[in-house]
Parts: sequence; C-alpha cells; structure tokens
Amino acid sequence: MSDTSFEMKNNQLYINGQWVDGETDNTYDVINPATEDTLATIAYGTRVDAKQALEAAQAAMPAWQGLTVYDRSVRLKKLADLMRERCDYLAVALTLEQGKPLGESRGEIMASAATFEWFAEEAKRAYGRTIPPSAPNKRIFTVRQPVGVVAAVSPWNFPIVLQARKLGPALAVGCTTVSRPASQTPLSLIRLFELMHECDFPPGVVNLLMGPPAEMMDEFMENRICRKISFTGSTEVGKELIRRSADQVKRLSLELGGHAPVIIFPDVDIEAVAKASVIGKFRNNGQVCICPTRFYAQKTVQEDFIEAVVEETKKLVLGNGMDEGVQIGPMFEMRGVEKTDRIVSDATSKGARCLLGGKRPEQFDKGFFYEPTVLTDVTADMAIMTEEPFGPVMPILDFDNIDEVIEKANDTEYGLAAYVLTNDLTAAFKMAEGLEFGTIGINDPVPATPQAPFGGLKESGMGRENGIEGMDAYLETKNVSIILQ
Repeated sequence: MSDTSFEMKNNQLYINGQWVDGETDNTYDVINPATEDTLATIAYGTRVDAKQALEAAQAAMPAWQGLTVYDRSVRLKKLADLMRERCDYLAVALTLEQGKPLGESRGEIMASAATFEWFAEEAKRAYGRTIPPSAPNKRIFTVRQPVGVVAAVSPWNFPIVLQARKLGPALAVGCTTVSRPASQTPLSLIRLFELMHECDFPPGVVNLLMGPPAEMMDEFMENRICRKISFTGSTEVGKELIRRSADQVKRLSLELGGHAPVIIFPDVDIEAVAKASVIGKFRNNGQVCICPTRFYAQKTVQEDFIEAVVEETKKLVLGNGMDEGVQIGPMFEMRGVEKTDRIVSDATSKGARCLLGGKRPEQFDKGFFYEPTVLTDVTADMAIMTEEPFGPVMPILDFDNIDEVIEKANDTEYGLAAYVLTNDLTAAFKMAEGLEFGTIGINDPVPATPQAPFGGLKESGMGRENGIEGMDAYLETKNVSIILQ
C-alpha cells in the first residue's frame, strides 16, 4: 500500500554547514504526482541566499582543496556506504515526489552511490605530466588543480543521480559546490544532504538551495565566485547559458535534450527485443534524457515487432509508485500529460494509427497518469519526430537498409543517445561509426555507467559527465616551464 506517514526531518536550505530558512520566510509545497496531495512545505530561497551559498563555498575552498585526495575520498566513500545502507530512506522520498516506482527509485540511489564511490577512487589518478624539454636547461611539467566553486543545477526526472554526476567529481578533485535541484523535487536531495552532513564535509563545501530558477541562475552567472556551472536540462535553457557565459567566459558542462533512435535489425529475437524495448521506452514514463523515442524496425520484421510490442505493453501495470507490483507511475506533472496528449493528437490527426493507449486512464480519480501509447504509420512531419517527447509514447517506423536508417536516425538536431539491436558485427560497427550520438548502446538498453563518459553531440550539450572525462571537467591544467640557472 502507499506510504501515508511520510515526514521530512528537514525542510530548509543547507548553507555553510547549517539548515537555514533563508533570507525570507517564503515557502512552497511539494506535490505527490500520484495523488496530488501536498507532501511537504519547503523553504524557498532568494538570490541573496544564492550569494551567501557561493560565498560560503568560496571560503571553504582553500582548506578543502588543501586536503589530500585520500582525505576527500574517505568522505565520499562514507557517503556512498550510507546511501546504500539507507537506500529506502532516500528512495521513498524520491518516489513520492517524482512518481517513479519504488524499485526504479532504489536503482537510482544505488547508481548514485556507485558514482560517488567511483569518483572517490578515480580522483587519485588526476595525474599531471612531465614533458620533454626543448633545451638542456629547461624543465616542463603540468599541474592539475580544481576549477573552483561549482554550481550544480539538475532537473526533476533523476534528482539524485544527476546531482551525483556533478558533485562526485567536483568534490573529489577539490572543488566546493552549490546545488540547485528542480523546485518540484527537492525532498530526496534534502535527505542526501542530511547524509552528507553526517559524513563531516566541512562547512561550506556542499550547499543546497531551493528557490526561483531565474534568480538563482542570475547569481550563478553574474557572480565571479562561481567558476563553473554544470547544468542538465532543456536545450533552450542550455543555449541561453552559453550566450550568457560569454560575459565572464564562465566554464559550462551541459547535458541537454535528446531524441534517441532505436534500430532493430532482422537477425535478433524479436520477442525478446520487443520486451526490452517496452521496458526501456516506458521506464519513468519516458521521462528520461536518453529514453528511446523513435523505433526503426527493418521492414521484414516490423509487423512481428509491432505485434510483440503491443502484447508486452498491455502487461504493464499503472499505479502509485509506492504500491507493490506497479511498473508505471504517474507522469511528473499535468504539463507533461498535456504535452503528451498534444503530441499524440497531432500524430493521429496526420494519419498515425494509435494501437494502444492514447489517453488518460479512467481508473484514477487523481494523479498525472497517461496510458502507455503505441503509434504506427508515423511520418517525419509529426511533432513526435521533431520535439523531444519526454512521455510514454512509442512510435514505430520501418527501414530498408543500413545507409537509409543511419540517415533517418541522424536527421535531428539532437545527438544524446542511440540504440542498435543486432547480432551482425558488421552492422554493429557501421552503426557505431555512422550514428551521430554521444552514447550508442548496441544490444545494451542501459549504457550509462559511472566509469564511461556520458554527454551529447550537436544540440544535446557540451562536455561529458562520468568517466575520466567527467573528472577532467572540474580540473584546470597549468603548464609550468622552468629554466635552470
């Protein structure tokens, strides 16, 4: 049954090692998307609070940077252990505020813990270099140092893991941080900061703000204390940050929108592929940056694939993410439901066939639910093929040959992720080399992992998270050249 006894230990901002109300007494309510009930009332800060958080992070920077990487790693490893130990404490808050099933929330917590742990280890290998000199009396070497105070800005669909990808490497290499989650999903991150407080991060090293996104970003952009912004969100906002970053040549890491193709070749087990495709498509209601959004099945197997997909989709159980057996929770907010409905209506009005779903389910009196939807006869002029859907809609198209499908898959301004299902080694290599996407999963529906780089091409972003590249994003490299006397 759903948990109705949920309570928050803290509901404030976390600045300079303390839970505080902020400059004003402003608050706002966090809503459960499954019931539309109020979960908690949370402090809502201002730009003044953002400035204070940046100043606290700046004051803490010298001592934190001055620690050895081993000392910093101890705290990050302790945090990872606490996250695993109290997984449900974090996961319940995540499910209640975001809507995803509890099992998915647990998976997000465990993946986040693995991210903190991996960067705790990898930062020990943030090596410099000794460079061969051009003269006998000259010595050249490089020194790598933390970039400075980092603002970590993340959206609502993965409140914990997207912060972990930013905080893990930043803290490990010696940066101090200010986190700003989506206003609608702060609860699980507040609980994460409670655990960070237990791990004895010195005051000012980690800070947490909830408040108006425009005000907070203005302070991050205009305050020279903030040396880098790591942002996950829409392409539109990312472009605006790029324009504004020019004033101070502020460093950015951007993980933006996506429109991931899935390409199914005829040499695979169609039923198994259909099952995996349905799970991948409807995970978190399609509200995933690298969610599969366009399914291209080779013509000889398209009908079999469609039939298997419809049967698998019918088996999905919708409901409150806290309930046993639920596979699909509510969408995050009514705006998402309305966008999904608009995209489906646009497609069907232009000739697409809706084989399943296409509407809000009737069994729920409240909550932001939408039925998992399968579309065929989809064409390039439909909104679902040009907009990032971010909803539970699965359009199925066809193709004849490799060159054709590569062209179709690449025909988008996005380039975050793509998926290929084949047992043909030649086809796999051609797809890996020809697809214009930052992450390509070949027979792998979950290619994101802490040790491998993650990020987009084209308008899907700049820079990389995770992997050694994710650590490099928070380091500056100095060239030191010495002439010996």
